[in-house]
Amino acid sequence: MREGKLVLMHGFSNEEAVAMMRAVKAAASDPGEIAFAITTPTNLEWKIKDLVDQVRMEHEYLKENPPDPKKGIND
Repeated sequence: MREGKLVLMHGFSNEEAVAMMRAVKAAASDPGEIAFAITTPTNLEWKIKDLVDQVRMEHEYLKENPPDPKKGIND
């Protein structure tokens, strides 16, 4: 299993989830190392180790390949 910090949220509205992410990052000594995930109908069926591995892998990829803020989702 990949190492690193992960916060998994379930049942929160988008606004609540964003507020929680901001609060956790504000309290953390190294906020960039924390990965966040929200449950989906698909990932609720996964083993927790598989979910942690997937989220940490995506987090590591995005840290190394940050999205271009000038481009939109559909660009």
